[in-house]
Amino acid sequence: MTDRQELARFLRGRRERLVPADVGLPGEPSRRTSGLRREEVAELAHMSVDYYARLEQARGPRPSPRVLDALTGVFRLTPAERSHLFRLAGTQVTPLAAPVRTVRPHVAALLERIPDTAAIVTDAAYDVIAWNPLADAVLGGDLGTRPNLARRCFLGRPLESSSAEEFAHIVVSRLRRAADRYPYDPGLARLLAELRAGSEEFTQIWDTDPVHAPGHRTKTLTHPRVGPLRVNCDVLTVPHDDQQVVFLTADPGTPSARALRQLAAAGRDFSAR
Repeated sequence: MTDRQELARFLRGRRERLVPADVGLPGEPSRRTSGLRREEVAELAHMSVDYYARLEQARGPRPSPRVLDALTGVFRLTPAERSHLFRLAGTQVTPLAAPVRTVRPHVAALLERIPDTAAIVTDAAYDVIAWNPLADAVLGGDLGTRPNLARRCFLGRPLESSSAEEFAHIVVSRLRRAADRYPYDPGLARLLAELRAGSEEFTQIWDTDPVHAPGHRTKTLTHPRVGPLRVNCDVLTVPHDDQQVVFLTADPGTPSARALRQLAAAGRDFSAR
């Protein structure tokens, strides 16, 4: 089987494994086609139906990186699948254009299934892209504005924390890796320029090229309403999207656990009004 035929088979397989709801399209009870239709893929990828059909029929031209990245987005390919797609197309793999800034539904649902746990999702540039109500209450009540935790760390007024210095190094480490992976993302470039211009601490840490891996840490946050909160900070990585889910919990039976329940109850009472 030729690479062109393998590419056609790969595209058909990825199209057929999706349903309209996966890509924000309305479902149809009487739908006979398994997966998406070709015309739906073409519309989502901003290309003609004829062009996409020829790719699936192994008779189209070699697709450009722009076309391949459009199909990567439509089919929600993982980085490994994206690299495979480029290889099948006979095209050199290019750096990703930008961090993934949308949250997969199953990850978003996870945030609501963990009582007494504050949880947020951050993208590779430290934008907060999903959270649960308890996290909003713990971290300042402004997550609805989708803040950037790197900007908050170096340029804003973060909550007082016993691990502020360590967190600063963790932030810089992750941003350095993001800069390597997404060299053409204008949003990330603007963020880094802003941090360099506004924070001498950021520049100093950047120059040391810190390396940190996500893991378990314990820190004490000074909350304006409930006082000191001793919390466990655990990070779950979402490798496919280069995202992290951060969980903040307190040891059972401790004053901090009671304070978290108090914040959670206050949030529920407020939302019920």
